[in-house]
Amino acid sequence: MRFFLVLFCLASSVYSTRAQALERVSARELQQRIQAGGERIRIYNFWATWCAPCVKEMPLFERYRSAHPEVDLVFVSLDLNLDPDVAKVARFTQRKKIEAQVILLDEGDPNSWIDLIEKKWSGALPATLVVNPQNGKRVFNQHEFKEGELDAFVALVK
Repeated sequence: MRFFLVLFCLASSVYSTRAQALERVSARELQQRIQAGGERIRIYNFWATWCAPCVKEMPLFERYRSAHPEVDLVFVSLDLNLDPDVAKVARFTQRKKIEAQVILLDEGDPNSWIDLIEKKWSGALPATLVVNPQNGKRVFNQHEFKEGELDAFVALVK
């Protein structure tokens, strides 16, 4: 019995640790992060648990992050717009073994904030923004990445 209690406590602490890592941010806060200076290229991937192409490309982004530790990857979940259950996103990221930073965009109507992020964005998912704060270059994409495309896309801001 003690073994199961220890196992339960370990599993609970992992879940709560992961859940605590999911920060809620407003569109204005996200815009400030995107525009902030810094030394490192940043990739912002906009996704949702209900978006099949988003989920399909996530392992590609995780592999890129592992191979390029000099680049920051942020997964921006849009799940709160349709479902306020933060635990659902936490369980998803834990189950998929997502190691990159995951933040929750805490906004309602997408039409009120999309232009803050990228004026070319129609609202389609998945969407990806790559920013190089050193030279001010940024590129935006609103389709699912296939194997090999992400390297060339990130190179556009170097």
